[in-house]
Amino acid sequence: MIGIYRLNNLQRCIDEVLEDKVPGDFIEAGVCRGGATIFMRAMLKANDVIDRNVWFADSFEGLPAPDPKCFPFDRGSKFYKIDYFRVPIEQVKSNFSRYDLLDEQVKFLPGWFCDTLPSVPIEKLSILRIDADMYQSTYEALEHLYPKLSIGGYVIVDDYGSLNTCKQAVEDYRNNYSINDELIWTDHTEVYWRRSE
Repeated sequence: MIGIYRLNNLQRCIDEVLEDKVPGDFIEAGVCRGGATIFMRAMLKANDVIDRNVWFADSFEGLPAPDPKCFPFDRGSKFYKIDYFRVPIEQVKSNFSRYDLLDEQVKFLPGWFCDTLPSVPIEKLSILRIDADMYQSTYEALEHLYPKLSIGGYVIVDDYGSLNTCKQAVEDYRNNYSINDELIWTDHTEVYWRRSE
C-alpha cells in the first residue's frame, strides 16, 4: 500500500539508526495488513539484529468512531465504516508467517490507542511510524510514543499530505511541545523528521 518511495525511506531511516546505534525498538501505529512492519522485521533479520523488537499497534477492528467533542477535527469522519481497514490480527500474523518472520521479536498491541499506548511496555524507540488517518489516533500515537523516541530516532507519518486530520494532529503536537526539527517530504503524502532533542 505505501509504495516504493515510502519503503525506500523506511529502509534508509532504519539503516541510519542501526549504523548510528540509536537505541530502541521499532513500532508502527496503524498497521492495516502489516506490510511496513513486516519490512521492519525483515530489516532487523537482514542485519542480524537480535536485541530490538518490532511492535504492531492496531485495533485490528478498523478505525474508531469519531469523538467530535474531544477531537473536533474528526467530526464527520466515516473511516470507522470502511471494512477495508478491518484486518483481523490472525490475517496479519498469517501475512507475517509467509515470510518466516513471526518470532519472539514481533510484539502485538491489539486495541484502541487510547487503551493500549498509555501503558505500552516499551522503554525506548528508534523508529516510530504512524499510519493512523484520524486526528485522535495520530495525536494519541505521538502523545504516548514520541516521549520514548531516542535522540536520533525517526518519526514517519504516512498521511500528513493527504489527510487534514492527520496533518493538524502533527502540527498541534509539534507546536504544543516546541518541536522544531525539519519536516521532510518523502512523497506527496508522507513526511518524517529526525529527533534532535
